[in-house]
Amino acid sequence: MQPGVTFETKCYERDWRRLLQTNRLQQMAGRNEFAFAEKVLIINNVKDWREVARHAGSAIEKGWLTKYYIAEDHAAEALNFFDLSREAFGKGYVYSIAELVSIYLCRTEFLLHFAGDCIPEKPHAWIPQALRTFDEDKSVKVANLLWNGDFAEAKSESSEETADFFKGFGFSDQCYLVRVADFRKPIYNHTHPVSARYPEYGGELFEKRADAWMRCHGHLRATYKHASYLHQNTPPAFGKRIQLFGQRVRRSVAWRMNLRTGGQESGAAPVADKKTP
Repeated sequence: MQPGVTFETKCYERDWRRLLQTNRLQQMAGRNEFAFAEKVLIINNVKDWREVARHAGSAIEKGWLTKYYIAEDHAAEALNFFDLSREAFGKGYVYSIAELVSIYLCRTEFLLHFAGDCIPEKPHAWIPQALRTFDEDKSVKVANLLWNGDFAEAKSESSEETADFFKGFGFSDQCYLVRVADFRKPIYNHTHPVSARYPEYGGELFEKRADAWMRCHGHLRATYKHASYLHQNTPPAFGKRIQLFGQRVRRSVAWRMNLRTGGQESGAAPVADKKTP
């Protein structure tokens, strides 16, 4: 029997429409070809959380999610649990709190995280092989897919290789499968010189802290060799395009209804001699 795995992703102001007003969530989880115990969305840093929550509720009705959480509702409790402060992250707080909240709240044995701008390239049942690797090699603390199909880079960053995985140091918050018990501990106060490679704009973010902990303790990640995820930043104008498209659809529907009802739906006076197109 397979252990329980939660699928989780996060959204913020720039990408929540892409996740919740298209079928992207369905694709993100479905392409892993695994029966997840939970499918969770963490809502973080949005202008109107009520609107986003309403769309998340619709995703639950469709079966694309099982639940959602507002990151700030659980932030203080999670930070206290991990012995961290908001100020300690500097500029990295906004890039880190959703991940920490999801790990803190997760109750299955494993957690698969994808960033909102990442998605498996094709359907592939890779998770059972990864779960076996966790059992067979206790030094492995993270598993992930190839990033953007870059087989050569993954191989160059590895120190050993099996039939299915490259193993080596490193951690990315774009895609990670972890045993929750390993990461649901106050482990995020480590530093390591190599971890300084993360972008300065991110401050002391979760990704950097997780990488430092793994390097300080000799923990490895296993990168699956036979499948990839795609990373493509959400364009700043994407949400605006979705909004404009929705407005056009609503105007079109209203216009057609007006023609069919002679304007009576809106309380306008009937229009004579109009035919429905």
